[in-house]
Amino acid sequence: MKMIFGVLGVAVLACVASCSRADSGVAGQRPQAVYTAGVIQLADNGAFTDMRNGFIDKMRELGYGEDRLKIDYRNAQGDTGNLAAICQEMANAKYDVVVPVVTPATQAFVNLDSGIPVVFISVTDPVAAGIMSSLERPDKNATGTSNLVPVDEIFKVAAALTPGVRKFGILYNTGESNAVTTVRKAKEYLAANGYSFVESTVANSSEVQQAAEILISGVDAIYVPIDSMVQSAMPQVAQIAKEAKKPVYGSSPVMVVSGALATVSVSDRQCGALAAEMADKYLRGTPIADIPAIMLTDFRTVINRNTAAVLGLSIPESLSSAVFIGN
Repeated sequence: MKMIFGVLGVAVLACVASCSRADSGVAGQRPQAVYTAGVIQLADNGAFTDMRNGFIDKMRELGYGEDRLKIDYRNAQGDTGNLAAICQEMANAKYDVVVPVVTPATQAFVNLDSGIPVVFISVTDPVAAGIMSSLERPDKNATGTSNLVPVDEIFKVAAALTPGVRKFGILYNTGESNAVTTVRKAKEYLAANGYSFVESTVANSSEVQQAAEILISGVDAIYVPIDSMVQSAMPQVAQIAKEAKKPVYGSSPVMVVSGALATVSVSDRQCGALAAEMADKYLRGTPIADIPAIMLTDFRTVINRNTAAVLGLSIPESLSSAVFIGN
């Protein structure tokens, strides 16, 4: 617990602290205080911003106004060196809780073993990422929300929208464990359902456009898993695909906003809001080990009407309940 005081004498400080403890009234619950939360965002993109805002807005709604919760927000701008430096600074500063957004930021902070509780937002597979050994019983002082996308549902939407697609190009960054996990599931589904696929991997954002240009000529469609690097370059990928009159299927509503044809995904804001509820539970006295990670299951189909029009596609009746973006 951290408390912020004016210039008071030692005796007054002791009295205030004693009174606060006496007034808390609930066994195990932390007394009313001003808490500090460090929020770490890997890069600038709409999905991560929605996750962060979902967390902050929900915390304010839960009663953590600026007089109760000081939020230190840092953005690594997609640079792993910056990310490592931010994580170390936050570990040294001893925040009450640290809230990393998505897998790379969470791994970078948890691996420091700082002793600071972590409530992460939108880690695709926390167990595979080494953040915990079990979703039900967090064992590394970290818990949070998972956005594991049902890839089978994405390809079912693809079959309905573009039934002629038989060969997918998979574009992703092998350095992101969330991308690797999603790609593995995608390949299993495609192989089991008679599709063919080829992979194109990138190591940094500057490679994405060229990789997409090479990939698009030999496939019927591009699939992009949960991948922050490729997502940041989605406008370029989508434009390349539109010019070739081929669809891109993504793993986030923000990818669809950026020009991909469609996705099936969870709400990014909900990922953040549920993480806020978990942080609130911790600040009220529940140990992190007793707050199981949450895997979101409220999926929705999102379709870009403008992209569909460019590709000359009509929306089948079976997808009429989807969320539509564009005119």
